[in-house]
Amino acid sequence: MNTENKPTIYWTLLHHKDWKIYLAATSKGLCYVGSQNMPVDELIVWAEKHFPGRRLTQDHERLKPYVNELIEYFEGERKSFTVPFDYHGTEFQMAVWKALCEIPYGATIVYSDIANTINKPAAVRAVGAAIGANPVLISIPCHRVVGKNGKLTGYRGGLEMKTKLLELER
Repeated sequence: MNTENKPTIYWTLLHHKDWKIYLAATSKGLCYVGSQNMPVDELIVWAEKHFPGRRLTQDHERLKPYVNELIEYFEGERKSFTVPFDYHGTEFQMAVWKALCEIPYGATIVYSDIANTINKPAAVRAVGAAIGANPVLISIPCHRVVGKNGKLTGYRGGLEMKTKLLELER
């Protein structure tokens, strides 16, 4: 497939203490934060699905601003992110992801809270699906959403990663 006219996706592996996560960005901003300790294949499969035909190029230098903000977050020095993003979804997904960004650091809410926030109170399951499709883990804080009973529920990065992120924010 011809990739000459398609923008490149740049990627790197963030390795900080016991965190190992693949990140990717376009020239417009951060587009992907992967699951902890997953192989680069997770990024490749995601990129092929969401950005077909785009070239993946490893470029740690270009991703340094994104890496630095995540490291600051892991060190407890950052509670929100200022880097630009370049993520795409349906209008519904974008509304859910925007609502996720409004959950305060250290807080948790339930899926129905997000559904109510976006004025779709009957769409709790669809909210769960949109959260599961979040391409930018941590930066769009879907780890802050828990089950109605307060228990941890599914997370693309796995429940171990979700637990670790919530503990970090306590």
